[in-house]
Amino acid sequence: MAYVFVHFLPELADGEASVGRMAGGTFGGFSERHVYLIALAGLMAFYGLDRLAKVDRSRRAGLAVTDARSSTAASDVGTGVGVFCIQMASFGLYNGLVGYLLLHREVMTFAFLAFFTVAMSLHFVVTDYGLNEDHKAAYRRIGRWVLAAAVLAGFALGALTTVSGAAIAALTAFLGGGVILNVLKNEVPSERQSRFWAFALGAAGYSTLLLTL
Repeated sequence: MAYVFVHFLPELADGEASVGRMAGGTFGGFSERHVYLIALAGLMAFYGLDRLAKVDRSRRAGLAVTDARSSTAASDVGTGVGVFCIQMASFGLYNGLVGYLLLHREVMTFAFLAFFTVAMSLHFVVTDYGLNEDHKAAYRRIGRWVLAAAVLAGFALGALTTVSGAAIAALTAFLGGGVILNVLKNEVPSERQSRFWAFALGAAGYSTLLLTL
């Protein structure tokens, strides 16, 4: 959460001008907001994926459409094959984008890359937990390996290709929107036990480290 607010959101502001130039006069008065529209699109895309999984699990458990993760009756029910494939393809692109952007940060110092790697690695751990809850055995058997390979594939692609600064800003914006949604969905869920002091201490501590760069 600290990384999103201290680094990702400022990166959106930094990339606003380059994305606006790439888009030209498209959408007229919205030309200065392209990067934020892209981030919103990323957030909406992953919200849609989350709802797709919840609705599918609820229906397969014979329940009213609700949050299947918090339902005891649906705790052993995973998603169907179609939803599983859609989510693995989408999160594969998500993970691949993280791997790609590791080599295309605006600031390429060791400290910045280390903080990005640590933040995204911890984020992957929590996202992995949520996907395991949704897809059960299929995720443990196939999905986790697909997503792990996607990060490496994205990293390899980043090492072999170079795109414009505007494209990097647009990709970062879309990823930022997805990260914000997945952080809120997986890292501060209401149905799990949590401690405010632990959350506050972690956010404050990591923010302090980031601000020392």
